Amino acid sequence: MADMFSSHLEWVGAAEGATRDPATFSRDLNVSVDAITLPMSSAPSYRGDPLRANPEQLFVAALSACQALTYLVLAAKNQIAVVGYTDDAEGRLELVNGKIRMSQVTLRPHITLDVGANETRARELVDKAHHNCFIANSVSASVEIAPTLTFAEVTVGAR
Repeated sequence: MADMFSSHLEWVGAAEGATRDPATFSRDLNVSVDAITLPMSSAPSYRGDPLRANPEQLFVAALSACQALTYLVLAAKNQIAVVGYTDDAEGRLELVNGKIRMSQVTLRPHITLDVGANETRARELVDKAHHNCFIANSVSASVEIAPTLTFAEVTVGAR
């Protein structure tokens, strides 16, 4: 059985005029996923609105979120107490073999473990999460992971 996912896209830039000139037409879109509507545009270097999300950012965000969610599930299954998780991810858009494509994404998860958590196992789960992340398994871009693991500080005398 396959899960199905859908979205709805509307080019709202049409209100500013037709696509008569590639330099001036509006690239503004609204993309809806269930009850959430996300204002989107092309990247600013492609004449998009910098105040709106662009597909390249969402590509990186999807990989980052999938890695995080997969890691957190694996940590829970392995009794690794994670108390914080952030990621500063970056993606590279460049010309490869005559096509502009997302060629590489680097995820930089900063994982904070509870005091006493098994750091060795927690590090092993980073790679396991990457191999089980279905978004990463669906793309041709190279996805590299550069994790940082730290332990939560023990607060003495906290009220």
